[in-house]
Amino acid sequence: LGLFGLIGLILSALLFGFNPLSFLGGGEKPRVDRAQKAPEQGKAPGTYGCEVKTTATTYACQLLTSANATWAKAFPPGRYQGPELVFYTRQGRSGCSAAPMASGPFYCPTDRKIYLDMDFTTEVSQRFGAVGKPAQAYVIAHAVGHHIQYVTGIVDQVEQYDAKLPESEKTKLRIAKEVQADCYAGVWAAQHKDLLTGDKLEAGLRAAHRVAEDSLPKLGSDRLVPEQFALGSLTERLAWLRRGLQAADPDKCDPFPTIRIKP
Repeated sequence: LGLFGLIGLILSALLFGFNPLSFLGGGEKPRVDRAQKAPEQGKAPGTYGCEVKTTATTYACQLLTSANATWAKAFPPGRYQGPELVFYTRQGRSGCSAAPMASGPFYCPTDRKIYLDMDFTTEVSQRFGAVGKPAQAYVIAHAVGHHIQYVTGIVDQVEQYDAKLPESEKTKLRIAKEVQADCYAGVWAAQHKDLLTGDKLEAGLRAAHRVAEDSLPKLGSDRLVPEQFALGSLTERLAWLRRGLQAADPDKCDPFPTIRIKP
């Protein structure tokens, strides 16, 4: 079992209730405390904070509700607290930055909220027409995938080994985090084909990837941009999304064995 094989075991333990240390013959317990915390008082598992203002925001809230409800079933009762959804247009503040936000949706682990830039979704709709809604579904499902990485302790494991990686592998590690979130998005969509077909979700990924690539050169380096959607090749991103769609199993979403740690 490789170092990053621990990540798959941690996720499996949380989802299916077994002890990952039984496979390792003892050792230090992986850090998964955040995933074991009970929800905040006054909040029911799987709920979200979402102010519906337009048809577009209604759809986004429906998607988040679906994703949270799906992932809540994978955790012990009462243990999953889903992210909230915040809409903004260019200007706003998140728990991850004191500076005004720029174009692009992103997940902030500090306040456990997904920030959805309506200018970004409008641009996708204007450029790709009917793909606008699937693109919105993709970015929300992808962001929820990052939330899962945090609450299961996967990010803790990734950060622990990041310092041991040579520079040539650090970019691979960032890409691995993104494609895993893509795979998780596919896992959700596989269970909700009535809401969104796999083909449409793939079209949404293509559109988000294209807009993200075009946006990066236009924005200053001191501003938040949707760079996560431009990391890795489109072929690689689609491959992991399809893996989630086909397997409908989060255990199949483990790209980390491809990362090589220094001896």
